[in-house]
Amino acid sequence: MKIKQTTAILAAAAMLFTAAACSNDSTETTTTTAPAAQPQESTAAPEASNGISKKDKIKVGVIHIGDPADGSGYSYTHDLGIQGMQANLGLNDDQIVRKINISDSDTAATKTAIEECVAEGCNIIFTTSYGYMDTTEALALEYPEVYFSHGTGYKSNDKNFNNYFGRIYQARYLAGIAAGLKTTSNKIGYVSAYGTELAETCSGINAFALGVQAVNPDAIVYVKTLSSWFDPANETAYAEALIEMGCDVIAQHCDTANPQVAAQNAGVFGCGYNSDMTAQAPDAHLVAPIWNWDVYYTAAVQAVIDGTWAELGNYYAGMEVGLVGVSPVSKNCDEKTQGYIDAVTELIKNGEWDVFSGVALSFDENGNVVKTDSPLTDNTGAAVAPVDDATITGTMNYFVKGVELA
Repeated sequence: MKIKQTTAILAAAAMLFTAAACSNDSTETTTTTAPAAQPQESTAAPEASNGISKKDKIKVGVIHIGDPADGSGYSYTHDLGIQGMQANLGLNDDQIVRKINISDSDTAATKTAIEECVAEGCNIIFTTSYGYMDTTEALALEYPEVYFSHGTGYKSNDKNFNNYFGRIYQARYLAGIAAGLKTTSNKIGYVSAYGTELAETCSGINAFALGVQAVNPDAIVYVKTLSSWFDPANETAYAEALIEMGCDVIAQHCDTANPQVAAQNAGVFGCGYNSDMTAQAPDAHLVAPIWNWDVYYTAAVQAVIDGTWAELGNYYAGMEVGLVGVSPVSKNCDEKTQGYIDAVTELIKNGEWDVFSGVALSFDENGNVVKTDSPLTDNTGAAVAPVDDATITGTMNYFVKGVELA
């Protein structure tokens, strides 16, 4: 799920619903449990070629790699965003078309799912997983009257095909604070889809480790990589292996809650991803970096309705618009966690500091943030070049000090 910096950031009201809306069928559903208001007309003029002048005419397609009905994780969180967009814009259930359990490594299945959305009249189609990128690009050329928006990729065509992602590394730093305060072994495990070969996973691991170091400079983050975004069996097995090594907090960058369940079963702690995983591991989960995808989905669909798609561009936003954040601090966290997370969140939202700025954070005995100039080094001790968005989203290929492959 490699990513790219946006050229424009739009904010929209963040609103989540707490129920997934797809059936367990592996083909599709066009219903959702989110309540929908009566559709309202937009007064904006349609775009010259394919704008939609009324909300009751728009139809939205979404391709999910998993099943949102699972109740947590990647597809669940994206579908909460679709539900939030639907409610924000007052769309009816029959204006949403979902395709679920579409493997992003199966080009034929991806093509079929997207073409079914086109055939059913979708004006905009969200393809939510990295592996959908090339197929989405090709079909955007084939269907110029339809808008295509690809999650986590880096390709676009400046016409009817863009990409979207966000600064989830900011939220990972905050989760690292929770993990660093909780560990007693100073060994923290991290089950990741990939490692240094993809900037998305690499920057996330590094941000998490820097958060750990802000409160516990002696702790080490041990990483095991899956070579897959969705591998439930190994998500469990790798978490268990890290626990066997002595890791007493398990973090993750993968699609299911299985690492958190493994932590619960072993009597240790964990930081989930995508959604709040406290329900799956009530005695283990600390916090999770989470997405509020309705912020983007609302902005994108509104742009199609208003005929302002060209102004949207490729989308890359962060905590400043509420696209990313952390789940509520659970009862399992150290008592300092909430205050520390709140303090760093304020710095990020106000634009006073960011994770890879070359300024390290720590906390004094009164819980106040202390800033120290500290240029980044990799885990061999070598200095690294200044980190900008292009590095975070595309070229970061090293682990920082305090990260080791397991």
